[in-house]
Amino acid sequence: MWEKESSAALKAAKAAGEIQTGLFGNLKDIKKKGEIDLVTEADIRSEKAIVEILRENFPDDGFMTEESAAIAGVSERVWIVDPLDGTTNYAHSFPFFAVSIALQVKGEIVIGSVFNPILGELFQAIKGQGATLNGLSIRVTPTTSLKESLLATGFPYNIHKDYRDVLNLFEQMLTRAQGVRRPGSAAIDLCYVACGRFDGFWEQGLNPWDTAAGSLIVQEAGGMVSGYKGEAYSPYRKTILAANPHIHKEMLKVMNPE
Repeated sequence: MWEKESSAALKAAKAAGEIQTGLFGNLKDIKKKGEIDLVTEADIRSEKAIVEILRENFPDDGFMTEESAAIAGVSERVWIVDPLDGTTNYAHSFPFFAVSIALQVKGEIVIGSVFNPILGELFQAIKGQGATLNGLSIRVTPTTSLKESLLATGFPYNIHKDYRDVLNLFEQMLTRAQGVRRPGSAAIDLCYVACGRFDGFWEQGLNPWDTAAGSLIVQEAGGMVSGYKGEAYSPYRKTILAANPHIHKEMLKVMNPE
């Protein structure tokens, strides 16, 4: 089940990846959507390519994308797309960014594809069928102690105006973990939890396209995904906590000391 959809998502992700590698280091048009929120011609062209491929295969489906208004469909299926997650990295020629594509059916994420074209890493998951990296099965780490964990996080785009809570939580994790990294792409951070490169990840101020695909990949790799209070994950929540089951529990205690 979902093989046709997964194949189309792969085709779309690779088409966007070709656009991004072609423009990488040669951008001529970089605009600001906010104080530190950027958009480039690579974002726009990648999104166009993804939507065209998916609509050609599934004309009745709806779309929720980062750079365009939502496209209503006549089915209960919505493609949630971030054509270029990590635009600031991309604009500075820092090779840590990805295409993120998820399919939501009746409110449930059933397909997740995340592709880093520079590293040639394709993460995929189908609901109930496990998660893979370039076709090979992946699992979260077995780490049981936060002090032995390598964590990842990200900062919201309003960090310059509202930073106290973000930095307070960062301090709490930094002083308890073995290390914390801030790479700049939530989609890849989630996939790195799924494949065991990170033990856990947290971030706030997110949008559905930032986490929809990566959240399924983590879950299908044996990890746990929730909000900061431990509430059930939804791509429409603004916070996310993803980790292996042991570290997820310990991170929740740090976030909710009461």
